[in-house]
Amino acid sequence: MLRVGIYGGTFSPVHAGHVAAAKAFMEQMWLDVLYVIPTGTTPHKQMDGEVTAAQRLRMCELAFADVEGVIVSDMEMRREGKSFTVDTLEALAGEDRRLFLLLGTDMMLTLGSWRNPARIFELCYPVYVRRESDKALDEQIVQKIAEYNQTYGKVVRRIVTDPIEVSSTEIRTAIRAGQGIEHLVPARVAAYIEENGLYQ
Repeated sequence: MLRVGIYGGTFSPVHAGHVAAAKAFMEQMWLDVLYVIPTGTTPHKQMDGEVTAAQRLRMCELAFADVEGVIVSDMEMRREGKSFTVDTLEALAGEDRRLFLLLGTDMMLTLGSWRNPARIFELCYPVYVRRESDKALDEQIVQKIAEYNQTYGKVVRRIVTDPIEVSSTEIRTAIRAGQGIEHLVPARVAAYIEENGLYQ
């Protein structure tokens, strides 16, 4: 049984927190392969129109170039219309594989409101990683995991890693302010952003 991880997101830009979460995900879920899938047209977030889908894809390829077992896929970008997680899971599902879906805390807490959450839970094992250290969310997380277990019959597991409190929004703001981002994103991504004048 192949253990397949799925990590989606806008990745605009991909940053050190994304890479650290992906590595911890692979290690703790014993993944054979991890698909990193930048979204096409996302139903959840307003995209930053200054950066193309191809550029977001390229930044992911640069960020994960040295991480063994990672496949950066443009499958959601090639799909017409909005990108829904359930469609991606359907495309990757198979009798010979077990799927694991990595979510940030915010996405995990809203998973029940996504398109066809029952099917999502049928197709994969959702896993979340905390990218913040806000203790105020602890009780909400426990309640939501219990709710999912009761409704869908699966426990949402946590990837344990030190929170890297950095966001793509913060990075875009720093670039526009003329601040350095070398400590926030992989070196190749920082160079690509500078070379192409992204997020100015």
